[in-house]
Amino acid sequence: MPIKHSVFLPTGFGQELGTTDPVAAYEALTALVTVADEEGFETAWVLDHFQTVPPSQANLFECWTLVSAFLRDTTRLRIGQLVTGNGYRNPALQAKMASTADVLGHGRLTFGIGAGWYEPDYVAFGYEFADTPTRLRQLREAVQIILSLWTEDETTFDGSYYQVRGAANQPKGVQQPHIPMLIAGGGEKVTLKLVAQYGDACNILESPEGLERKFAILREHCEKVGRDYEAIHRTSASICIIADTDAQARAALPEGAGDLFPGDIRDYGLIGTPDTIRERLAAYEAAGVQELAISFVAADQPALMRQYASEFIV
Repeated sequence: MPIKHSVFLPTGFGQELGTTDPVAAYEALTALVTVADEEGFETAWVLDHFQTVPPSQANLFECWTLVSAFLRDTTRLRIGQLVTGNGYRNPALQAKMASTADVLGHGRLTFGIGAGWYEPDYVAFGYEFADTPTRLRQLREAVQIILSLWTEDETTFDGSYYQVRGAANQPKGVQQPHIPMLIAGGGEKVTLKLVAQYGDACNILESPEGLERKFAILREHCEKVGRDYEAIHRTSASICIIADTDAQARAALPEGAGDLFPGDIRDYGLIGTPDTIRERLAAYEAAGVQELAISFVAADQPALMRQYASEFIV
């Protein structure tokens, strides 16, 4: 199956929405979502943060409010999170929110969740920022509660971090057997095992070579828990800059834009001429990626998205 092309929306984490006129900032985002809906992109992905990086007074929209709005602004496009920070919301409430959002979109939500990592969010908004092992144990409990509330008439869960007692959740959403759950992160011992046990999809930030290795580890975890590896939808993310030459495209990458990616994203991301990008898409696909969430870097992002769609979306 050919790789699916998606858009990773600039919702303000990198201060890209500026400090003025939030209505105009929102309408610019809606324009991107509309282009994605019209041009055959698979999913529009929204990150989940409360503070910009570094913290500032720039506009930054809340994830789940945006997701709900975009599900109503579109007709075909899937909408999802890359990803919900588990520590920001009680998991039972999170399950209920997702169920409602899936109904709003008539069954087009992909639920993305991760352990959370950006400490300024926690400190500023009064959440406890536990160590990584604790946050991963919390995530393990949370995904079990969420899946139960999506599939069972009544949920009771007595965990070390979360307790739910006789909770009902109606409606559960539209999709069957339940809303697809994407678990993000490349941790080889814990996170990828959680994907094998509970996830319908994964998201890993890596080069194609790194992804091939991570997916092999995920396959091993699937074999150990008796899960079909091919049942897990494998996603990653990249950055797109199209130019007349590779050198021009590489030079156009803004400072800091690739900081969350390992190595130099210019060496393997969708940065270059159309021919170079075509080769790099093939490398992602050969590594096992089935869907790529793409950040489009240009002064006119809708135009770049339309150019990309005309070149690469069949």
